[in-house]
Amino acid sequence: MSWRLRVVHSTGFAYDGPVTSSYNEARLTPRSDARQNVIVNRVETVPATRAYRYTDYWGTAVTAFDLHAPHDELEVTGMSVVETEPGPRVPEDELATWDDLNSEEVKDRYDEMLSYTEYVPRNRQLIAAAKRVAKGLTPEETVEAVARYVHEEMEYVPGTTGVHTTAVDAWNERKGVCQDYAHLTLVMLRGLGIPARYVSGYLHPRPDAKIDKTVQGQSHAWIEAWTGGWWDIDPTNNTPITEQHVSVGIGRDYADVSPLKGVYTGGKAKDLDVIVEITRLA
Repeated sequence: MSWRLRVVHSTGFAYDGPVTSSYNEARLTPRSDARQNVIVNRVETVPATRAYRYTDYWGTAVTAFDLHAPHDELEVTGMSVVETEPGPRVPEDELATWDDLNSEEVKDRYDEMLSYTEYVPRNRQLIAAAKRVAKGLTPEETVEAVARYVHEEMEYVPGTTGVHTTAVDAWNERKGVCQDYAHLTLVMLRGLGIPARYVSGYLHPRPDAKIDKTVQGQSHAWIEAWTGGWWDIDPTNNTPITEQHVSVGIGRDYADVSPLKGVYTGGKAKDLDVIVEITRLA
């Protein structure tokens, strides 16, 4: 069953003095792929700016814009209408074995999604735990088991971590949010030789969503793993990807897919307001 969703993601900045120029990148455009079809998308700013679009190295749509008139506030809004379906799984006859994953061909092809990063650092404790979880399982079963392990071991507590928190930082606290759950799952899967990547997007909070009812949505993160083909799983909720999920960006970790980043000259940012509204249209 497919859903049609409207997502409005607004980010507002206030500064303690005039900003004279700024250069920014927004990753607010959902992906069009086998699971999703983007019907409408636009990214707007107040004050109005010059903008152009391109697709980054990882395949994420980027809206780049710059502003050179002095301003004390900036608002960036992405609005999309997307049709979504449940995430597909890899056909049984195409599933990879551990020998396949250990081959030089797979290691070379997916090297970037097997490598560690600042957010996803190598950690012997987590890799040892992953090996215990994976004992006797196929690669596909291991992905599900690792996601379940992270879900069970972590406590979802907003505000305990920030955008700069690494997987190991969150693990030491055993608390975090979806970004941390995704990063932890990536550490463990990559430590087992399973290519895995970070996915950013949105989540409608209600599986029984009423048509035309707007609710407060959530920016969300989950992972994709390669076990003969790419497929998604949500370790925060320990669920497969459903019609409620809208994917936007993919990359090695959060740094590759942050919704908005840039540089500016002038006053310092003193306030930040982020609102995500999501409506099931059909």
